Amino acid sequence: MSIQDFIIRLAFALVGGFIIGFERGWHHKSAGLRTNTLVAVGSALFVMLSINLTQEKGDVTRIVAQVVSGIGFLGAGIIFKEGLTVHGLTTAATVWCSSAIGCLAAAGYYIETLIGTIFVLIINNLLLPLDKKLSERDKEDEEEK
Repeated sequence: MSIQDFIIRLAFALVGGFIIGFERGWHHKSAGLRTNTLVAVGSALFVMLSINLTQEKGDVTRIVAQVVSGIGFLGAGIIFKEGLTVHGLTTAATVWCSSAIGCLAAAGYYIETLIGTIFVLIINNLLLPLDKKLSERDKEDEEEK
């Protein structure tokens, strides 16, 4: 991989993570701009390392699989329980998606990186009103019992 290719892939990861992180920060979530950007860039770095180490022989998916596991561990630290309520699931899932965005960019899937980033934004923004409505419905059902 040339240094130009490396920079372009890393820049796509950075932009995807930045966009997702900006949206999360805008909504005052705990894992915001820096976290999502760092997760995307870090994931991209590991994937590009894997690509470079296995150019001639080896399995590029080994490091990618460890990135997925490592981000799962990081996500578990974001989730917490307060009484009967669990907080941070969406934030943890978003961090996991930011990692996937970084992996896509590092593999050279630029259009897919853009599409994935847009889908994460759609899910976090357009599904929010529906999610709130469902939560309100659950509360009403609990009160009726």
